[in-house]
Amino acid sequence: MKKLFAIVLLALPMAVHAQKVKPNVQVKGTLKNIKDTLSIIYANYAANGKRVVDSANVVNGQYAFNITVSEPVRVQFSAKNAANKKARLTQRNVASVFIEPGIINVASVDSFTNVSVKGSKSHIEFEKLNLASKPYDSQLEVLYKQYSEFNKNKNKVAADKVEASIDSLDEKQREDVYGSYLKKNPNSPIALYTLKTYSGYELLVDKVEPLFNLLSSTVKSSPAGVEFKAKIETAKLTGIGREALDFTQNDTLGVAVKLSSLRGKYLLIDFWASWCGPCRRENPNVVKVFNQFKDQGFHIIGVSLDQPNAKEKWLKAIHDDQLTWTHVSDLKYWDNEVAKLYGIQAIPQNLLLDPDGKIIAKNLRGEALGKKLESIFSKQSNVKSEAQSKGK
Repeated sequence: MKKLFAIVLLALPMAVHAQKVKPNVQVKGTLKNIKDTLSIIYANYAANGKRVVDSANVVNGQYAFNITVSEPVRVQFSAKNAANKKARLTQRNVASVFIEPGIINVASVDSFTNVSVKGSKSHIEFEKLNLASKPYDSQLEVLYKQYSEFNKNKNKVAADKVEASIDSLDEKQREDVYGSYLKKNPNSPIALYTLKTYSGYELLVDKVEPLFNLLSSTVKSSPAGVEFKAKIETAKLTGIGREALDFTQNDTLGVAVKLSSLRGKYLLIDFWASWCGPCRRENPNVVKVFNQFKDQGFHIIGVSLDQPNAKEKWLKAIHDDQLTWTHVSDLKYWDNEVAKLYGIQAIPQNLLLDPDGKIIAKNLRGEALGKKLESIFSKQSNVKSEAQSKGK
């Protein structure tokens, strides 16, 4: 279930208050009739190959940002409540705005999220997309609450049914809203953003590349367009039927392990991390499957995206979760070399390889992994039995 289990990757180096080029966007913000006492506004966005986090003080109900962009960019503004410094960030003090070169006026009235934007054609298109998504988002919100409640009560059967409904509705939203918008508006200033949303964290080349090809040459040649094209090419190299890209990374003892050295068995490449909640919740399922099929020709290599100086946390998670298979990591967090090689944008993710090292399935979670291996090994058993019968 993509929306519930994915930890989305922002694979960009951080740059705080980084403005080396003369700013070409001036954001002028105003706050009116807002009950909360907002003291600082934060701006979080990706531009020119960097993820930028900037801040501005609120003075007399106003704030301002000077930003440099080369293309329309989605900025997430968040507000700090001066009256309650320990208050957690909530939906009521977060707003997303599409900006572009020029003067952008952002007015929040009655609540921080209730924004009106002037001076940005890209934001007008963004609002159209949000309006089309609203019916789906409302339904998904209800389903998420049901899923959370069933999980809390450990009602797995009911939770699985809701999960299937979420996946189905999510897919319908992608096609009906984002896919439809792209086909009708390939030259939209937010076309690439829409395509990224459509593709999600698991880029399916057969669906995504035709939509990318619809985009204007200007969008394709933009920095973000070139970056996205590279992701498509990486996805082609790691698609089902392709030979898994070889790699070498150190295990928990510092011994180099080469992927190709593990051929001869069905092998799961499992991308995870000790800090990743969804990964840790999935681990019991993986342990169960590993113990069931490890003597039949199945093995796992876990690739951890743990952070620098967090080796002990990595080792503890392996021990606590009883992950008794091969583990490697370079402890570079999202800069993990194997993750970048495979274009991993979120975890947990996995790839199942056959004994020859070819990718035969991707992102098998929950019961799906066990069912896939059951199918594989039962077929092998039947073939072996038939061969023995003929030999007699």
